[in-house]
Amino acid sequence: MQQNKKKRNIVLGILFFLPVAFLLMLYPAKHNYEPLNIVYEDVLDIKEFDSEDEEDIMFKDHITVLGFLGKNPLQNVIAASNLKELVYDKFKGFKKFQIVIVIPKGTEEEVKKLKSEVNTYEDLKFWHYVYGSEEQIVELYASLKSQQQLNSNLASENVFIIDKDLNQRGRIDGREKKEVEANKPAFGLYSYNTIQVDDIKNKMSDDMRILFTEYRQKRKGKFDDSNTRRANDLKESNE
Repeated sequence: MQQNKKKRNIVLGILFFLPVAFLLMLYPAKHNYEPLNIVYEDVLDIKEFDSEDEEDIMFKDHITVLGFLGKNPLQNVIAASNLKELVYDKFKGFKKFQIVIVIPKGTEEEVKKLKSEVNTYEDLKFWHYVYGSEEQIVELYASLKSQQQLNSNLASENVFIIDKDLNQRGRIDGREKKEVEANKPAFGLYSYNTIQVDDIKNKMSDDMRILFTEYRQKRKGKFDDSNTRRANDLKESNE
């Protein structure tokens, strides 16, 4: 009887200490993640763009997912729906998060139809549409690091991550672990394709979490800015 009690205490002790030991193993590593790279700096803000309800929308002091739906936004309803379901729904509870969709002036009526397709039954209060002239949209896009051009309708399937300081975030080396092990050529990941579900469901979601972790640690005074790799050489190569 006493031996059974002793065995039970040993088992209970193991069950108690194993999770504690696991957490202690994780603790030293949790501050050693690699921050999300700054791939370009000085992205233009959107103060001069018009917004719905005359609300002031800007990138500064926000973590922004930026998209371009062009002159015929309804043609990009799949991209918008993927963005809503796989990005907005996942991160809408994070502080200072927003999605900003840039579209040309004159598309307001089509945007109303797009909203009925995307919004379903909820009010997307952190999802903003802003309207600009063609020149403003082209100029904004030119301030981003991108491997693709806007199409003739001023639209793109790709979205961009902009941090609170108007820096564009992404990956200087966009290879996955298997690609690195296979010695595949390095490539930059500057934006995320909204049609390729894996691109935004995995790569973009991971990168957004890393960025939110960075700002959370900054608020707690635990983030070392020297760890952030600034890609000035990439910026110069784009000029």
